[in-house]
Amino acid sequence: MEGRTNGEEPKSWEDLYNINLIPSEIFLKFRRELQGIRVGVNLELCNAPLNDYHAKLVLKPVAPERMWKVILEPLQQDVQLVSKKIPVTKYLNLQVGVGHSFLHHAIGWKWKLSTCFGGDGISRIRNKTSLRLCPGVDFRFGWRADYVLPEITGGLGTDEPLFNMDSGRLQASLDRIEAIFTHGAET
Repeated sequence: MEGRTNGEEPKSWEDLYNINLIPSEIFLKFRRELQGIRVGVNLELCNAPLNDYHAKLVLKPVAPERMWKVILEPLQQDVQLVSKKIPVTKYLNLQVGVGHSFLHHAIGWKWKLSTCFGGDGISRIRNKTSLRLCPGVDFRFGWRADYVLPEITGGLGTDEPLFNMDSGRLQASLDRIEAIFTHGAET
């Protein structure tokens, strides 16, 4: 029996993987604790798909059982009260929020179900990795990897080839870099 190919040219290694190390979001975060409340100033620079800039003032309790945070966006004239991510299952989180836009004179609410797994027909891992440079200076890297695992198939006496291998694919990217500066951080 002669194995038949499926008509596709073999893919080069460059077609099978793509790693993008240019982040689409860069955040500078300045934090300070005042009487049990963490006050943060976030400067967010987003370069993909549009060049955009956001400045936010974030207030949230320092206590580990905190359930909320307040986000003020003076340039967009928005204020939001957002819950922390609430675990629904081991891998699924729910977050809810209510906000007011002074610019549009509107009140609204939003919700988000999120997980670090999943994608559109492709397996995806999203994660954040933290690196402490020194007390009071932390870097956080948001990355993702979309992948299709390799697959080996075959058949004998059918229209399938005797041996066929799909090498899989990997697309990884560094989506976000955060530099976090905490005033009065513990040593």
